[in-house]
Amino acid sequence: MDSNRLRYSIGQLSRLTGLPVRTIRFYGDAGLVPESGRTPAGYRWYGLEAAERLGLVRSLRELGLGLPAIHRVLAHEVTIAQVAATHAEAIDVQIRTLRLRRALLTVIAERGVTPEEVELMHRLAQLSEAERRRMVEDFVDEVFAGVDANPDFVAQMRSALPDLPVDPSPDQVDAWIELGEMISDPDFRRRIRLMAESYAEDPSSGNRGDQQAASAAGLAFAGAAEEARARGLDPASPEAAAAVGPLLAEYAAGLGRRDGAEFREWFLGMVDTFVDRQAERYWQLLGIINGWPPIPSTVPAWEWAAETVRAHLS
Repeated sequence: MDSNRLRYSIGQLSRLTGLPVRTIRFYGDAGLVPESGRTPAGYRWYGLEAAERLGLVRSLRELGLGLPAIHRVLAHEVTIAQVAATHAEAIDVQIRTLRLRRALLTVIAERGVTPEEVELMHRLAQLSEAERRRMVEDFVDEVFAGVDANPDFVAQMRSALPDLPVDPSPDQVDAWIELGEMISDPDFRRRIRLMAESYAEDPSSGNRGDQQAASAAGLAFAGAAEEARARGLDPASPEAAAAVGPLLAEYAAGLGRRDGAEFREWFLGMVDTFVDRQAERYWQLLGIINGWPPIPSTVPAWEWAAETVRAHLS
């Protein structure tokens, strides 16, 4: 029999394709599967082309395409490949959104936050990459505005921006939320501003000297002080004083200075001003967000050394 002369009632077409009658009628009314005609009694009938179209429409719908896109494909306004590419990109966006939402919900569940905190966390998590970077840039602009700080350090602050990946882990989302809350805190901004001003005023802090050498000396001191602290030495004990003394002499030499009462007074003031757990946490959070190697805490070592110096200064 000539396939062009095949006729199907809507019920037969339903049994042939597995689609409900109401769905076929809906597609027909939408212009996706036009009927071939009507019986004298007014019932619709369809040809073989309708059955083939229904198969294509069903496949495209199951892939998530909307009716307007399917209509354009059937009208040969666009190719299936073009529509598929566009839809795949849209799905990628949806997947990223769902993954971020899942990570944020995990953080909320683990933190046990208040409704107000949920709103803030959601707002911070929804920021675009450009908005996150701008938020950190605004923070840096404010704390260094009008301060004659070390340009290398300021450049380092400006270049270290949060780069949350497309598929962030809950830890990375949590780190960004904590960082966003931190840099929005006026008290934290004032604390970093004070550091910037003190850093600019004190040439011996390394602001006017060799910043790389000063950083290396500081890292060496913190590492050695941590080893002594880890031994459980009481800062008030002679053993602690004996351990810290040579370390201070090496640290002073690394800064181009000499150990002594004046240097130790400067050391205590430097620790009080620049050794800050939140400031250290700022870099650790950036490291988590950007996937850097873990940044160990050196604050306890500096605090222990300062306590030892203070206990034996007289």
